[in-house]
Amino acid sequence: MKKKLHILFPLFVISFIIFSCDTSQTDVNQPQSSQDNLAKVNDGCTTIQSGTLLTSDGQVIKPGYDKWGYNYQAMIFNGKYCDAYRNAAWCQDYKDVNLQMKWNEAWLSNKDCDGDGLLDRHYGFSSYRGSGAWTTNHMSGTYTVGNKKCTWTYFVKIVAAPLDAYKSGGMWYNSSGTEIGTVIWGDFAIVQEIYNDPCGGYNGKLYVSPDHPGLGGW
Repeated sequence: MKKKLHILFPLFVISFIIFSCDTSQTDVNQPQSSQDNLAKVNDGCTTIQSGTLLTSDGQVIKPGYDKWGYNYQAMIFNGKYCDAYRNAAWCQDYKDVNLQMKWNEAWLSNKDCDGDGLLDRHYGFSSYRGSGAWTTNHMSGTYTVGNKKCTWTYFVKIVAAPLDAYKSGGMWYNSSGTEIGTVIWGDFAIVQEIYNDPCGGYNGKLYVSPDHPGLGGW
């Protein structure tokens, strides 16, 4: 892998503007004018299906993939590295890198349940700590060495640190002193990294959390 890639952080990639909408519930027998204002589901949360949620560049969020590769409803991104940043100038060196990101409700929800007009983040918690939020990044690409084409893949799991965890020396530790993972973005820990690049002599796990590398139980 010739160029060092930065792990993507969907929360910094995505910003939302949400218009206010009718909070009343509507059934299929009501007039179309009422259905047009449907913005709530039975749990009282504003959904993407309301048609009132916008991306940071002013496009209406719809179920399914947008032109960049984001599927906000399914909480997944599939596309190129630069597409995740709206084809920003700074990332053009990495424009051929393939990227898939996945995240859960606590990381970035597909609805607004707290009434602040935004897709929820760590709903029910004052911060990401203890929320169980997680994201994964899976990248792949190719480069050449002489006449040889080389393929590399990189996969990383990132989780929000538990409330009772503590930091020391750039690492998160659980309350019993077991290492959780490397500190990243303040409240988060890297719990697993896998890198394969046969041309570069890399094959398999770069890091596995001594606590546990799974996404659950945090």
